[in-house]
Amino acid sequence: MLLCGPSGSGKSLVSARSGLPVLRLDDFYKEGDDPTLPLVAGSSDIDWDHPDSWDAEVAVAAIVELCRTGRTDVPVYDISLSARTGTEAVDVGRTPLFIAEGIFAAEVITRCRELGVLADALCLSRGPVRTFRRRFLRDLREGRKSVPFLLRRGWRLMRLERSIVARQTTLGAYACDKDEALGRLASAAVGRRPAAAPTPTS
Repeated sequence: MLLCGPSGSGKSLVSARSGLPVLRLDDFYKEGDDPTLPLVAGSSDIDWDHPDSWDAEVAVAAIVELCRTGRTDVPVYDISLSARTGTEAVDVGRTPLFIAEGIFAAEVITRCRELGVLADALCLSRGPVRTFRRRFLRDLREGRKSVPFLLRRGWRLMRLERSIVARQTTLGAYACDKDEALGRLASAAVGRRPAAAPTPTS
């Protein structure tokens, strides 16, 4: 199960409440000294919300290995340092379903479908103002970045939220709120087929 949505939309909360094993896709961010990191247009800030700030190929490899063997090694990423600080094992055992969640999960929907490992793809949406507040308080509490950076990023993402959700649904994710997402996850966990997601448009 791929779970995407804007930063602060509640992906981690839904994942925890689902009771399913979780793979954190944010651990596949590139490190802060990577020369391929994109910048926010007209700024010297790294654009951590751009898919090019993330290693999709390694993330897909981890998803596939988990599906086929039940175990994989993943990076441990410290957002405040913009660096990988080690590795850890993720073991889902024999469960037929796990959640891979992160803001870039929609970027790998097509690839996971082609590889035959996709059960469903959901996009959480709370609304720009609620998401801004939740994201800012979380990032401030966790000391993810400096306050000025968090405010600049938060304001930019609030204005872009509807286009972010639109892009992720175009890539094949089904947009829903927290309660509907939990319902679809529960149905998938017991083997009931969820309602078909909209067909992606070009």
